[in-house]
Amino acid sequence: MSKRKSTQKYYFSVEGETELWYLKWLQDKINDCNEAEYKVSFNCQVQKDPVKRAKSLNITDAVEVWHFSDYESDELIHVRQFTETMDKLSATKKLRKQITYKFGYSNFTFDLWMILHKMDCRTEYAHRRQYLAPINKAYNENFENMDEYKHEANFKRCLSKLELADVKMAVARAKSIMEQHKENGRVLQQYKGYQYYKENPALAVWEVVGKILGECGVM
Repeated sequence: MSKRKSTQKYYFSVEGETELWYLKWLQDKINDCNEAEYKVSFNCQVQKDPVKRAKSLNITDAVEVWHFSDYESDELIHVRQFTETMDKLSATKKLRKQITYKFGYSNFTFDLWMILHKMDCRTEYAHRRQYLAPINKAYNENFENMDEYKHEANFKRCLSKLELADVKMAVARAKSIMEQHKENGRVLQQYKGYQYYKENPALAVWEVVGKILGECGVM
């Protein structure tokens, strides 16, 4: 009889349903993997406000929570929303000292992370809707717009075309993108203890995904 695996718990707040569906898919993929040393349980909630998420967590031990958020454009309204998110992430430090909130941002959007599972994507786009063409190419689809792609059945069909090997490639491609920014002398912005690149493509989602895969022994 095989040894029963213990379960590692991870905490998230996300700003959209596609991120929630992705994390549920990833949890199931890891738990179905015979090579994984641990099972995983993702405590995830669609919640744009990290402060509300922190208040809702019924915990006593120290935990790390990752917030997935998008830098949607350089327009003032989106820059302000991005900054306000970091303000709230910082505010959680005083609210719940046992919670360490990490920032899993995507610039422009989480769609970049999805593309990286199947192909490289280093183009600096002018608008987030330009991810439609590489999404269609990566998943051999013909979505007419991003809303169609993000429809639950369509998005989950894309997920069904992925394996853990694709997740590992996404981590490697994302890490390479960030290393290239550093090599090219791009300025790593600093704000209230959080770091990000204003230039796209850039993202930090890969950091927690790579950490999870590593801790489960499947990286």
